[in-house]
Parts: sequence; structure tokens; C-alpha cells
Amino acid sequence: MIASIVTVGDELLNGQTVDTNSAWLGEKLNEIGVTLSLKLSVSDNIKGIIDGLSYASERSDIILMTGGLGPTKDDITKVAIAEYIGDTMSFSDVTYERIAGFFKASKRPMLEAHKQQCYMPSTASLVNNPLGTAPGMWMSHNDKIILSMPGVPREMKGIMSEGGLKKINALVEGSYIDHYIIQTAGVGETTIAEKINDIIEDFPPEISIAYLPGVASVKLRLTVKATQQELAEKLTQTFGNRITERLGNMVYGLGSIKLPQAIGKLCIDKKLIIATAESCTGGGIGHELTSIAGSSAYYTGSIVSYSNELKQKLLGISSETLSNHGAVSEETVRDMIHGLVDTTQCDIGVAVSGIAGPGGGTLEKPVGTIWIAIGNREKIKTRKLQLIRNRRLNIDYTIVLAMNELRLFIECNF
Repeated sequence: MIASIVTVGDELLNGQTVDTNSAWLGEKLNEIGVTLSLKLSVSDNIKGIIDGLSYASERSDIILMTGGLGPTKDDITKVAIAEYIGDTMSFSDVTYERIAGFFKASKRPMLEAHKQQCYMPSTASLVNNPLGTAPGMWMSHNDKIILSMPGVPREMKGIMSEGGLKKINALVEGSYIDHYIIQTAGVGETTIAEKINDIIEDFPPEISIAYLPGVASVKLRLTVKATQQELAEKLTQTFGNRITERLGNMVYGLGSIKLPQAIGKLCIDKKLIIATAESCTGGGIGHELTSIAGSSAYYTGSIVSYSNELKQKLLGISSETLSNHGAVSEETVRDMIHGLVDTTQCDIGVAVSGIAGPGGGTLEKPVGTIWIAIGNREKIKTRKLQLIRNRRLNIDYTIVLAMNELRLFIECNF
């Protein structure tokens, strides 16, 4: 089955709103074996919506529309759909009772605009919206399916989860799909591809692989489409296990796990307490580590010492080290670890200091020069990064790479 996504809204075209709906829908469609062939954004007018429907209908079996459903007078998607499929608008008593009940329960007045929301194409089947007043509308035209939903992400996801995905899945017969997700960090897509190239060459026709690069990380997604569920699951496990074993410690986890979660699990399993001493990342590493519920069990805190004065006062860095080697140096991050361990009594410390940019660099230490140290009193591992002149990217890369070095340090030493 082939699908298209048509998003409605001038705000999407002029950049005022970022379209996150399509990414979520694409992922969910892929999970149930539906191929997405087109993503299209159209303006808030009847001609634009009808043109979009016509274009998508020629290229797909099902069209998912988001946007233009609500109580305001400029929400005209359902009017345009009715005109496109040659239908008339009718008042939905079911929708009216649901909306009226919503406002009664919340002790708020129901406005005339909300009553107008109850008009929809007469042939539409409604899909419940558990998080809003505008229901999803499921329609058929020329052997094609149209599912129209509000553009508010939480409402669209609610409609799809409530019944939309189930209805779409019922249309996909004799096709089973299975995924195997491998999470890696610290290496690039090209390095990974070269390392597993011979395994990919062994892939049967039913299996494919996608490389999804992120900041200092790459997610590998194996997808199998087969006529039998057992075959699909067997292929993903067989080849997923081969790739995971080949990549070794490049892999930090499987499925939807994030790097801070993997680190947290390691710390709990090994009964370790960690802390961070940050300069150029400004507390970003600590923020990521504490984004995980329960992180207080293994994360004790951070010392954000941006200035040399605070490096000396809070971490005990000597003036001689700063004078002879500078704040951005292997010697300084090593001493930051010593001071952090003494102050926090952590088992493992993470320290970073660098020149994120866009200014502040020298010929000897250009912008993007960053030092990372991981360790304790017994052992310290350091790594020098030479990144680019983009401040935001430099900070983001350093955060991920520092966390990955922490993961590797734990795996190798505990």
C-alpha cells in the first residue's frame, strides 16, 4: 500500500510552524508496512487543498491530511474535501453531543463556532479524537482513502492511536513488517557501512537497511517485509544480531533506548556514582544525564566552571597549570577530574573544556579545539576533539561524545 501525506496551512509554507506531523506519520506508516511516497504542504484555500488531493490521489492509495480542522472560520479543509469528492456537508449529532459534553464537563460555554465544527462531509466515518473537539474523518473516493485530522500534533497522534492506525493496518493484507533498531555513537555512517558491507551483501530481497545519522551518532534500522510473520521476525533477528556483534562497542543499545539511558543502566548495574565538570558545554552533559527518570540514583551533580577563576576556586586547578598550558588543554581537564572527584566523591568524573566558537581561537588552538577527560584518581582517559567553527554543533557534538566516552570507560574498566 502506498500513502501520501498532505499538510494544510500557510504557517507551514512560510516557516512559522515546523511540520513534525509528517515525520511521526512516516515512522508509524513504515512500522505497519505502508510505503510513504509523497509529502506535500498546501495553502489554506479550497483550490490549494483540492489540487493537493488530486496530486496525491494519482500517486497513492491512502491520503493522510493534517490541518484545517477546528472551530475557526478559516478551517476549510472539510469543505474542500467535500467539494473534491462530490459530497455535501451534514450536521453530525454524534460530534455535537461529544463536544457539548466536553464543554459541560469543563463548565465552559459552547460557542456557535464549535457548533459549526459539527458539519462534515456526509459520507465521512468519524475517528475519535481523545484530546480535542475535532474528530478524524475517514472517507473513500475513487477507490482511494482520505483520512483528515487536525494539525495539532497531540490531537493527530491521538486520532491515529485511537483508531486511525488500526483502520489503515486492516487494509494491509498478507504483508508483515518487522524492524531491528541498532543505536551507535562516536563513529560515522561511512565507517559503519564499511564495517558491515559484507553482511549487507548477504541480505535477501525481503530485508533493507537505513542509516539515520544524528549528532555524533547513527541509528541503523533494519526493515523486513515478508508474507509470513515468522519469516520477518527470523530475518530481522538473524541479520540484526550479526550486525550488532560485528559493530561491538560502537553499539550502545537496541530499540528506542537513548545514550543517557544506556549510561544510567550501566551505572545502576555497576553501582557507580558519576559527576560532571563542564566548561564549554555549560552544563549540557549534566542536563542530558538528568533527563532520565531515576538519574539521582547514580548522578550526583555538576560543577559548571566557565571561567578560569571558578576552575581554580571550585576544582582546585592551579594557576601554574592554567598559565603554562591554558584552560583548553589535556593538563587542565585531567586536573578538573581530580578536583571533581575530591569535591563530589564520585566514582567516575567527566570533564570538558574547549573553544566552542565562533571566536576565541588561536593558531595553536583554533575554534573547535576541545578536550575531554573521563576517569578518577586511579585512571584517566583523555580525548582531543578538533571540530568546526559552528558553536552550536561543537557543543552538541561534545556532549554526545563525552557521554559516549563515559560509556566506553565504564564498559572497559568496571
